[in-house]
Amino acid sequence: MNLAVIDIGGTTIKIATWKNNQLQDIHAVKTPKELEEFYTVLTNEVNNMKKKTSIKGVAISAPGAVDKSAGIIRGASAIPYIHNFKIVDKLQKRFDLPVSIENDANSAALGELAEGGGQGCSSMAFFVIGTGIGGALIIDHKIWHGAHLYGGEFGYMIINGKQLSTLASPVAMAKRYNEQTNSNLDGQTVFALADQGDKIAKKERQTLIHSLALAIFNTQHSFDPEKIVLGGGISNNPELIPLLNEEIQKIYSSIEIATVQPNIVLCKLKSDANLRGAVADFEQELNK
Repeated sequence: MNLAVIDIGGTTIKIATWKNNQLQDIHAVKTPKELEEFYTVLTNEVNNMKKKTSIKGVAISAPGAVDKSAGIIRGASAIPYIHNFKIVDKLQKRFDLPVSIENDANSAALGELAEGGGQGCSSMAFFVIGTGIGGALIIDHKIWHGAHLYGGEFGYMIINGKQLSTLASPVAMAKRYNEQTNSNLDGQTVFALADQGDKIAKKERQTLIHSLALAIFNTQHSFDPEKIVLGGGISNNPELIPLLNEEIQKIYSSIEIATVQPNIVLCKLKSDANLRGAVADFEQELNK
């Protein structure tokens, strides 16, 4: 089935065609500043695809809490004009095609399940480690949205009295380091300084690793997924998984009844995960 595929971001919107079971003609446009321009840009893109191939639907990845039953993007994001109205209905009328929309983290998880780090699994947890900690849960090949659309919001976990997002994101780690050293370094640099013996960097990196290890341990024993997939810029660091496995082993050794070791893997699709997952979401919607 040929589809138009759209990944809505705060700065750019990525667009592709799904044809012959692969993403093709991937390109990006600047995210419009208001709704009518947004409609115009997307409608033009979809119409251009229709001229080239037979498009059967439009698969969209978007920020925000997507209420699929209502066709509404709830919550908030850097694109305020897409929220809290029946956007699916509006887009279907403009495109004259079926439309599916899924949250961007959920889309990335579905992409990793289809062709990435979670391929072959029926269940997985997906941690997106960036400015904060987000993610998704997949159970029986489907996104677990939760009763209030909070499924996979790992960053809200409380670790030692603080939210996981304030402890385990590289941005938060760098902020803590900079406040203590009057520096202006990013997370990647602080991570590297820890290897060089910088005591403050080692302490703050350990806070990140320990907090994330606890979250992974808790997720494994709460939902018992086959794999836990890690995404975000920090997933490019080859030290991440060895450090996490070492820390998780310490946690296990302190809990006599713990027997299950999480299978932690890195994401594979990187920047194309949202697009690929939007396709998977559309296909699931079609088969309901």
